[in-house]
Amino acid sequence: MAKIKGRVEINIERCKGCGVCVASCPVQVLELAPKVNSRGYNYAIAARADDCIGCASCGLVCPDSCITVYRSINNKE
Repeated sequence: MAKIKGRVEINIERCKGCGVCVASCPVQVLELAPKVNSRGYNYAIAARADDCIGCASCGLVCPDSCITVYRSINNKE
């Protein structure tokens, strides 16, 4: 059976580290980085990228449109 796999791309320079995307992820893929971007904000990262299901909840709730979600089908299973 085909399984949908997701990939998250985050523009770390635009991210202000509000954490809304982290809270919205149903599989806890995202977290705030311990590092800061050039504007001084802890930005969001895909800490567990392999767990992404491509639901796009993070991208939909991001107030600054920093997140792009891509989906692909994994036919190996």
